[in-house]
Amino acid sequence: MALLPRLSATVGPNWRRPARTSLGFLLRRPGLAAFLRAFSRAMASKQEPQAQCPSPAAGAVTSYDYLVIGGGSGGLASARRAAELGARAAVVESHKLGGTCVNVGCVPKKVMWNTAVHSEFMHDRVDYGFESCENKFNWSVIKEKRDAYVSRLNTIYQNNLTKSHIDIIHGFAVFTCDPTPTVEVNGKKYTAPHILIATGGVPSRPPESQIPGASLGITSDGFFQLEELPSRSVIVGAGYIAVEIAGILSALGSKTSLMIRYHKVLRNFDSIISSNCTEELENAGIEVLRYSQLQSFSRGRIK
Repeated sequence: MALLPRLSATVGPNWRRPARTSLGFLLRRPGLAAFLRAFSRAMASKQEPQAQCPSPAAGAVTSYDYLVIGGGSGGLASARRAAELGARAAVVESHKLGGTCVNVGCVPKKVMWNTAVHSEFMHDRVDYGFESCENKFNWSVIKEKRDAYVSRLNTIYQNNLTKSHIDIIHGFAVFTCDPTPTVEVNGKKYTAPHILIATGGVPSRPPESQIPGASLGITSDGFFQLEELPSRSVIVGAGYIAVEIAGILSALGSKTSLMIRYHKVLRNFDSIISSNCTEELENAGIEVLRYSQLQSFSRGRIK
């Protein structure tokens, strides 16, 4: 969700251009603080009780024309565009720059997918006249190279922000109760008439009350933290992320099972794609456990 007050003429002539509503919805500045308080109350009624926003306090406050919460693809692009138009901008990020895609999404996933493709090539070598091929696979080698590649991308993003004269604020942003739009990060306050919330999301894990032992499992983020190839893997889910990870692990030598609730994977895709993908997974040696409903986890066992 993005919060963009109506752009004022105080930043510079280029900022008089209309904002694209695809970035979020427009709010007039006088009502922004009230909206944030109402939004916080509405969210608190749906989620666990949260602490109240930090009270206004005396002290130095750093001011910007444009403040972005979240250093992912959308937030970074928005901040750089704002800087190009003459705004003094800053980005608040608690983790690595680049967001999901760069750090735990499509970029490292494609590296692992290409690794699996090489394994498939070696599997088919005899059909192409190759009589021998060294099949030993070292997970730590590709993990080290993959992580180094991602780290280089993080550095490129940081350098691009520096070149654009955009400040990087490390930490978590919390909206305060100040009369003007203000956030607090690590005890310091930052204010801006225009604040973009571009925090993205994280994989959800079922609560223990719903599935006992769920905390023993990992999410797709945890896949990229594995230090070695599991000898045995169980993937729960029928979406494309589950299918990709199952295919990668199986191709690289892990005995893999895929638990799905219905009769085939990718049910929201084209029916031919869904059916053929399910069949090919089984042809590749993946055990597809149809009509499975996960009930509990325990160490060394899934029920």
